[in-house]
Formats: sequence, structure tokens, C-alpha cells
Amino acid sequence: MSDTPARLLKLLSFLQTPREWPGGELAERLDVSPRTIRRDVDRLRDLGYPVEASRGSVGGYRLVAGAAMPPLLLDDEEAVAIAVGLRAGAGHAIEGVDEASVRALAKLEQVLPSRLRHRVSALQNATVPLTRGDGATIDPRTLTTLASASTGRERLRFAYRSGDGTRTKRQVEPYRLVSTGQRWYLVAYDVDREDWRTFRVDRVGEPYATGARFAPRPLPVDGVGGDARSGGGDAARFLARSMRRMQPELRLDVWFGAPAEFVAARLPAHLGAPEPDGEGGCRLRSSCTDSPEWVALRLALVDCEFSVRGPSQLVAHLESLGARLSRAALPLGQGHPAAAPHQGPEQGPEQG
Repeated sequence: MSDTPARLLKLLSFLQTPREWPGGELAERLDVSPRTIRRDVDRLRDLGYPVEASRGSVGGYRLVAGAAMPPLLLDDEEAVAIAVGLRAGAGHAIEGVDEASVRALAKLEQVLPSRLRHRVSALQNATVPLTRGDGATIDPRTLTTLASASTGRERLRFAYRSGDGTRTKRQVEPYRLVSTGQRWYLVAYDVDREDWRTFRVDRVGEPYATGARFAPRPLPVDGVGGDARSGGGDAARFLARSMRRMQPELRLDVWFGAPAEFVAARLPAHLGAPEPDGEGGCRLRSSCTDSPEWVALRLALVDCEFSVRGPSQLVAHLESLGARLSRAALPLGQGHPAAAPHQGPEQGPEQG
């Protein structure tokens, strides 16, 4: 193989397989001399690929962990598998799948051949994911468009549906994507309104990058609005302050009958860290702006005994949820309310 760039790519493809390759076998596969293999290995090292050589009659070459992450070569099956996995995670704001994962998905999909994009879409459409939270789903293409525009500092246009159903057209300078574990949000500067805004990504429609570049503005430190020149800031903190202004805050006081480490591993990080109570349990005192319904479900998923001491709206919802779940355990025909509509007029409830 006389084409040096093509040969280097082929050699790198072999070395990325987790095994040690004898120099003679590589030379035979690439139809070159062992000396050429040694020179090509040196070229890969110069490019940042940590290729380790072992001496002896059975010595060879293999890639090892380095100080930096060099580019990877993926075959078709590997590229499809990674794209499907990232899409599934990104589309449902699963905890741990943050902006970095979405940026990786955007880069991967940008270079996927059309035949592989079709396979990725077909696999995703044939898969029913397990949703979390309120089940709000997002087209991964929306996320990758937002992430690419944010990274490339390119203005975006999109249609937006507010909480009351009002539909508007927006032109923004995207700053960051933020995942709360329940939903994705876009922090951006709204050009027409000349102010900072947060947008729920599941309410964003038809986003497209305009091609117009912008110089990034400093994020205000005082929450929603304010003077963008007032300093830097953190997108997650900005979002939290914005949500506190829009939603009532829940001050949680919850006791769990399990060790703090057990509970912390099963709670979303933004709900806070429980403290040991000295008797084998733990107590969570924190604040959040999530709905009582969502918090109640997340507490139940911890899978241990717990007692909510506040706030009152969360206690009330748990009482209602507990009564509904108790009724769900009743056999049909033995006082179960679901059986009533199927009974005759004589046994049915009075119609008001």
C-alpha cells in the first residue's frame, strides 16, 4: 500500500483493536516492509497516538492510554451503536447525559454517511425507550442543532411554545445547554427582546442555524435579565435562579430509613445530599423548584422507607398518591373503583 495517509489510517484501525499486533503481521496485512511499519508507528506517535512497542520474537505494537484523547476511527457498526446510544440518552434528558454528550453526538452525526444515518434513524424509531420524569421527549436532531450552534457561536432561529400555549418566533445567541435530569434547557440571549432567556428544549420547534456569527456575551450573575456586562456566570446556576423566579420553591425535609450513601446514589444530584442521622438512616434538607408530583415519584424510587416532614404540598400529594396506589391493589369486583363502570345500573354509583 503506497498511499501513506491511507496506510496510516488502516494501521490505526488495526491498532485500535484491543490486542497486540506483531510487526510482521501488520507488514503483511498492509503489504509493506517491517521498516515501513516502524516509520508509520513513529508518525502516529508524532500525531499524539500512544503506540507502545514490545521487544522480542513475539513483540509487537498496541495502543495504550495516553495523556490526551486522540481521534478515534470507528467502523460502521461501532458508529451506529454510539449514535443510537447517545440519541436515546439525549432525547430523554437522562441524568449523566449532559452537554458534552450532546456535542459528541453532534460531531458524530455531522460526519455519518447517509447510509449510516438511515440505520441510526431506523433503529431509534423501532425502539421504545423507558421515559423518566414527566416523559417529555426531544428529537435528538433538535439537541444537536442547538449544541452545534452554541459551540460554533452561530445565531439560531426557532419556533417556541410557552407554558400557556403561546407560540412565538425567536432569534437567539445560544450560550449553553443544561440538563436537569428531568428536562433539557437552552440558556441564550434573545436578540429581539435584548435580554437573557431560558427555553425548555421540548418546546423548541424547527430550529436552524442562520449562519450569522456572534461574539459571546458574559452571562449575568443576578439571574434573569440584568446587565450582560455585569460579569460572568454559570449556565446551571443561571437556570436555577431563573426557575426559582418562575416556580414556587419546595423546601424539602425528608427522613430515609437507609444509609446516606444508599440514598444519595438513587436521588438526582440537584435535590441535594442527605446527611446521616446517626441511627442508620439519613435526612435530606434542601430546596428545589421541581413539581411535587415529580419529587414524590423520585422519593418513591429510592426504594426504602421514608417520611416527608415538609413541605405541606408534597405531603398532600403523597397522601393522594398513596390512596390511589392502595386502591390499585384491590381486586376487581371487591370495592375497586375501576370495576364500577363495568357493572349494571343497579350496582353502579349514583349519577350526579
